[in-house]
Amino acid sequence: MSEHSKNLNFNTLTIHGGQKPDAAYGSVMPPIYQTSTYAQTEPGGHKGFEYSRSGNPTRTALENSIAAIEGGNYGMAFGSGLAAIDAVIKMLKPGDEVVSTNDLYGGTYRLFRTIFEPLGIKFHFMAMEDADSIAEMVNERTRLIWVETPTNPMMNINDIERISGIARKHNALLVVDNTFATPYLQRPLDMGADIVMHSATKYLGGHSDVVLGLLAVKDKALADKLYYIQNSSGAVCGPMDSFLVLRGIKTLHVRMQRHCENGREIAHFLKNHPKVDKVYWPGFEDHPNHAIAKKQMKDFGGMISFTVKSGTLAETVKVVSKLRVFTLAESLGGVESLAGHPASMTHASIPKEEREKTGVVDSLIRLSVGIEDIDDLKNDLDQALNA
Repeated sequence: MSEHSKNLNFNTLTIHGGQKPDAAYGSVMPPIYQTSTYAQTEPGGHKGFEYSRSGNPTRTALENSIAAIEGGNYGMAFGSGLAAIDAVIKMLKPGDEVVSTNDLYGGTYRLFRTIFEPLGIKFHFMAMEDADSIAEMVNERTRLIWVETPTNPMMNINDIERISGIARKHNALLVVDNTFATPYLQRPLDMGADIVMHSATKYLGGHSDVVLGLLAVKDKALADKLYYIQNSSGAVCGPMDSFLVLRGIKTLHVRMQRHCENGREIAHFLKNHPKVDKVYWPGFEDHPNHAIAKKQMKDFGGMISFTVKSGTLAETVKVVSKLRVFTLAESLGGVESLAGHPASMTHASIPKEEREKTGVVDSLIRLSVGIEDIDDLKNDLDQALNA
């Protein structure tokens, strides 16, 4: 991150962080460099770019942006969030071990269990709400601690600063999936994390029109390892996708403000609804780690999970199928409100017994509260719950 960017506040960083007008014609937005290769004056003589797998000016602009808004020095962009996670785990070797939160995105669990575990990397999944318990799982082979906070979909809160201390003590890397919170709400690198990961498909892109993953780090040696894997494995994003996410980041702060406002209203509405059993949202004072959420987050976000009081799969499916403003769909973080059934959708790849241990039961619904009119969202949930 440039010295200029370090002096800017967050709302300004989303628009100007790591950015400068294009050198060719002064374009305010980075052009979409839709090219695979670049002319050289002599072998090795080029203007910083030679082949678009290795680097593309539009992608570089996005990578500079994520570094700036996360308080890092280096950014890497990938074809998806899972491609970004894949690059992180590729830094490990057979025999290494990873301690991961047990409540996490189903695709991450699937990647860990079915792709990397057969290659000799061992994964331990555990509840991390009590940070002190993590030390019991760490040993001399632990190379990485993987954290989501808030977790997906149970909205558990993990203490980034405390966990970073445990990671440092055991010479392990701390990686935080910051997809749910975004850097608008929390900046894990400032709390001691080594790597921040985003599915930029979600809040950073913000408009449900792109699939992309991002990493941000402070340390140059770590960045060099990840750049090497990025280039060697080639799971990069294209210039058009880079442009779309960069455009999305420029309105992140205003969108997140409304997501948080609407999320707060919906959480309290659901908590008082007669057809709703439990509501999972870190803004409630009786949330187990509310104090930690209040300490490390600016606000509590627009992600909420709740269980239908009937508890049956049939009734839960009926509720999500009756929604009209909320769209029943995978994903989250767009301007439109989405509803999902984790047990059969985002977390279906996790065995039922493992899912239910963390609270992902058949009656659970996950909401991504958008930026629509709040009364329309409340009315929609009410009519679906009462259908």
